[in-house]
Amino acid sequence: MWEHIRADQALRQIRKEKKSAPKEERVRQKGWASHYGEQGETFDDLDLPDIERVVPLGEQERRRANTMRVAGGAISPSPDLSAPPVAHKATEASGTVIEVSQGLCRVSLTEGDSLLCEVRRSLKANDTGFTNIVAVGDEVLISRNGAERGYVEAVLPRRSVLTRPDPFYTHLRQVIVANVDQVLVVASWREPAFWPELVDRYLIAAARTGLTPIICVNKVDLAEDPAEPQTVLHAYCEAGYTVLLTSAQNRLGVDGLRRLLQGRTTALAGLSGVGKSSLLSAVEPGLHLRVGEVNERHHEGRHTTTQSSLHRLAEGGFVVDTPGIREFGLSGLRRRDLAGCYPEIAMLHGDCQFEDCMHMREPDCAVRLAVRRGSVSPMRYDSYRKILASLPG
Repeated sequence: MWEHIRADQALRQIRKEKKSAPKEERVRQKGWASHYGEQGETFDDLDLPDIERVVPLGEQERRRANTMRVAGGAISPSPDLSAPPVAHKATEASGTVIEVSQGLCRVSLTEGDSLLCEVRRSLKANDTGFTNIVAVGDEVLISRNGAERGYVEAVLPRRSVLTRPDPFYTHLRQVIVANVDQVLVVASWREPAFWPELVDRYLIAAARTGLTPIICVNKVDLAEDPAEPQTVLHAYCEAGYTVLLTSAQNRLGVDGLRRLLQGRTTALAGLSGVGKSSLLSAVEPGLHLRVGEVNERHHEGRHTTTQSSLHRLAEGGFVVDTPGIREFGLSGLRRRDLAGCYPEIAMLHGDCQFEDCMHMREPDCAVRLAVRRGSVSPMRYDSYRKILASLPG
């Protein structure tokens, strides 16, 4: 019996000594430079000890490329688009983005020709508030990769942007066009019918970004009473906006529109089918823009312009034809700030009984009184109410 007791004690002593023995620690290898092979092997190809390697991001690809060059340049590695751009004075150029697609854009160069360019992956839209890196109208710096291809290395600071909420990430904005001077808000009197709320949304967006808005109502030849468009649009004239009545088919107002576009960069905005491309073709027939037809059943326009594009005018200036946008959000605008976007309402705001009057149901509201008296357009006030209901508090 004593022999069994001694055996158990000896076994417990062995287990105790094993647990208290120091464990072999894994080495955190920081000297990764000494482990790279001389024959161009990668880290995974070498017979290395089982240790944790700490390697800077992209170091393996950079060293592989360096090894190839040292070996005589027999193999030409593909360019790393995520690497910081390298300045080559012989290949640097600047230009204006005239078309944008996914990861690609066409840049009009200062010497007159254009170049298809890829956008460097190192250019990120993070922390900018925008979802797209490059937009039509952007001034960019590029490097050439041969005669027919290049890379966008940098986007120069924008002096203005026209944006809308991104359809998927509503807390971010999508740049429709950059570096424009004015916005031509194109609507139609019929087919599709004049939509005051959408026109007002464009006017507000233009004012908030410092752009000059111009209202252009096309297809006035379809009005049953020729005086009706002038009567309805008089409210916008009273509010201080420039209003132009046109008919691309009859060339009514085309000369006046041409004068407003000369020497400026103008973005055209409006629903599909209102005649934006038709008007531009009437102003400048050489543009050869696609012109669509209106759906006879729903009286809505079909999308003939699928992406924004910038065009140079022969008599000076640029125009940007944008896709038809049905829903134009006002990102960042609060309910309390909307009244200031309507000049005729902002002028009366101080006469209301309450300083924070929203001009809806409050007593002694000077704006609602002016609507009843006819000094403020009921059409504009109705648009104000609809937009107010769509805004956050």
